[in-house]
Amino acid sequence: VDKKREGNILLQACLNVLKFDDCMGNEAVVFQSTDPVFSVRTDGSIFAKGDGARLDEPVQFKVTARGPHTNVWETVKGPHELLFSPVPFSQLELAAPPPAIMFPGSRMNRTGGLRRQKRDWVIPPINVAENSRGPFPQMLVSIRSDQDQDISIRYSITGVGADQPPNEVFSIDPMLGKMFVTKPLDREHRSSYHLRAHAVDMNGNQVENPIDLYIFVIDMNDNRPEFKNQVYNGSVDEGSKPGTYVMHLSAFDADDNTTANGMVRYRILSQTPHSPIPNMFTINSETGDIMTVAPGLDREKVSQYTIIVQATDMEGNLNFGLSNTATAIITVTDINDNPPMLTSRTFSGEVQENTVDAVVANLTVIDADQPHSPNWNAIYRIISGDPTGHFTIRTDPISNDGMVTVVKPVDFEMNRSFMLTVVVSNQAHLASGIQSSLQSTAGVTISVKDVNEPPYFPTNPKQIRFEEGVPTGTSLTTFSASDPDRLQMQQMIRYSKLNDPANWLSINRSSGQIVTTGMLDRESVYVKNNIYEATFLASDNGFPAASGTGTLQIYLIDINDNPPALVPRESQICERMNKNVNGVNITAADADTDPNAGPFVFELPNFPSSIRRNWTIARISGDYARLSLRYQVYLEPGMYEVPIIVSDSGNPPLSNRSVIKVKVCPCDENGDCTTLGAVAAAGLGTGAIISILICIIILLCMVLLFVVWIKRREKERQTKQLLIDPEDDVRDNILKYDEEGGGEEDQDYDLSQLQQPDSLEHIITKPPGVRRVDERPIIPESQYPIRPVVPHPGDIGDFIHEGLRAADNDPTAPPYDSLLVFDYEGSGSTAGSVSSLNSTSTGDQDYDYLNDWGPRFKKLADMYGGGDDD
Repeated sequence: VDKKREGNILLQACLNVLKFDDCMGNEAVVFQSTDPVFSVRTDGSIFAKGDGARLDEPVQFKVTARGPHTNVWETVKGPHELLFSPVPFSQLELAAPPPAIMFPGSRMNRTGGLRRQKRDWVIPPINVAENSRGPFPQMLVSIRSDQDQDISIRYSITGVGADQPPNEVFSIDPMLGKMFVTKPLDREHRSSYHLRAHAVDMNGNQVENPIDLYIFVIDMNDNRPEFKNQVYNGSVDEGSKPGTYVMHLSAFDADDNTTANGMVRYRILSQTPHSPIPNMFTINSETGDIMTVAPGLDREKVSQYTIIVQATDMEGNLNFGLSNTATAIITVTDINDNPPMLTSRTFSGEVQENTVDAVVANLTVIDADQPHSPNWNAIYRIISGDPTGHFTIRTDPISNDGMVTVVKPVDFEMNRSFMLTVVVSNQAHLASGIQSSLQSTAGVTISVKDVNEPPYFPTNPKQIRFEEGVPTGTSLTTFSASDPDRLQMQQMIRYSKLNDPANWLSINRSSGQIVTTGMLDRESVYVKNNIYEATFLASDNGFPAASGTGTLQIYLIDINDNPPALVPRESQICERMNKNVNGVNITAADADTDPNAGPFVFELPNFPSSIRRNWTIARISGDYARLSLRYQVYLEPGMYEVPIIVSDSGNPPLSNRSVIKVKVCPCDENGDCTTLGAVAAAGLGTGAIISILICIIILLCMVLLFVVWIKRREKERQTKQLLIDPEDDVRDNILKYDEEGGGEEDQDYDLSQLQQPDSLEHIITKPPGVRRVDERPIIPESQYPIRPVVPHPGDIGDFIHEGLRAADNDPTAPPYDSLLVFDYEGSGSTAGSVSSLNSTSTGDQDYDYLNDWGPRFKKLADMYGGGDDD
């Protein structure tokens, strides 16, 4: 409807209802029917009056709508027909079925005057029900031009469904203008079509302007609602109030959701289990939201519900609608509505004194909430009875039991038992309105068992001070231990030495008195930082016996019992005095400490007199002095021993005569000894040095000559080997056994076997003739000419040549044969016969058998098998 044009009215009619809209709210619109039997109400409904209506035959009548603006619109109502003629009443042409659509246009009257021009009108849509059963083609509408009485008109349609894919859904009779649908339509595939109708003359000239045709596919309820999932999972807390949201289900219907065909409604078919009531949940019929409808959800009784939900279209009409179902699984989640309860009001256990990290009692608890969740996990606390913190309670993660564990040793002599008060709670707080149970508190009695405790030293380690060097047998102290078992009065303690590195001490077994068995020396390697340390053992006679250790630390006070020693013991000095550098700085080392060490006193002895005549000592500081040659004193380069007396500062002081070796040598301008001077200072003259150098040169020349001689000998040996004929090298021929497969005794050859043996018994006893290995195995053995058996000279070369000569003169030897077996191979061979083939020396051999050996021996059979060609 073009609502911008005043007075335009859209009139739609069906079999029993007229849908009318004048775009102004249908105010003061009056409907009139030309058939008195039928009347039209103000809402557009058509009804029959009285008994005069006969509906067994098609009935057609005209309905007029009169608006407030004197506009008159009419339509014709017939069986399964809809003819729209939205034109002014004065130009209305009443058409009979089939429905016809007229092309609007302007006309000239026959007298030459202008006729009234019809306004363009809006063609109402053509409604076609989907899934029609036909028969096809099924006519939809008739299109006609009012010029068809004057000229021949051809009609056509264009658009999607006609000449565009999908093609040939609609067709039109080009002569009559009847439009057909050729097959069933599917609204879910395509809900509408837009076509254009054309009218041309026989020459193809356009007679009318094209008109738009809108074809709407009327929806049929041919699709069931479909759930996205067949199983939906949801959850709700136990104890939830009625109206609590649980989950959402949704189903999709492919039909038109603006009609009842696509309007889906939901309902619950069943609930499993029915506890506590069969209808614990409800579902919003339009949205699919599931909510609780009753209280009483208890996970400990029912942890899961299974609900079957049905979705039905046609707004839930079970008689006409299509349905589908889905399953909703609702899990009841746990809340902490069950406090933990101890299985007993009292528990007991026992612990041995001095035990740590031991479980002394076990507390059991029950909780109906979800296992291994914060609502179930138990936490135990000791609220009284353990002020010093000897115990703690740990939770077993598997069983949820409480393990009372001792974390601080208990003493039987101090506490013989403990009375603990324990309370248990959950890791999560209890739900609102849930009170803690009285069974969440219990008493725990822990008994302490007395055990034989080891003796202990009250002061450990114990430190004492003594001067070093105290004589053997001196009593140092009494190192005694105490027994903590005060209630066991019969026990006695015995002492023994456990560790005494220098073996300086002994301890009295009963009293613990410590006496020296050697002289204490502060400078010993066993003394660290002036402290000597020894360990002792105290044992009781309980059952079982127990023992404890104690450490005695002796701080040794130093005495002056070590003389100083000169440092360094060797040095060097220039033979001539240098004003800047011509001396040696010396000091002393003393194993004692202050005040028994430095400052030191350095002196030259009076004897021999040459010492003071050539040398002098000058004090630099309390610990250092300088030894140097006297002025204008010249000493030959060499090594000199200078005695020096060193004294410490002890009371009384200790002195020591030490000797320093001073190397006097020539020096350069910087005061450093030269290389030649260092050698000379070592005690060697110039002649000796030259002699040593000459000896070194001679030795190098001898080594060089020896190397040249060795290389020359090697070269000569290789040249001699090349002059020898390889065939004359008997050793190579003897050692190479490749031709016979290495059948001799290992590879350790006895060269004596290569000589002709003294005894010829093994030759005489051997069958005459030399056996071959290439003869036919099925005929009698052929024989070579028998060689005379005579003693052979000892040379193996002649023996080999004789065998070669016999083979060359053998008339039966094939030309290709090169494998020979000789009579003599040396004694001790374990090799058997190389082949079972025999040879003969009489007559020609018969090689006809080669024809039986297959194609591989055909060439040999042709050569030796006999025949006319031989």
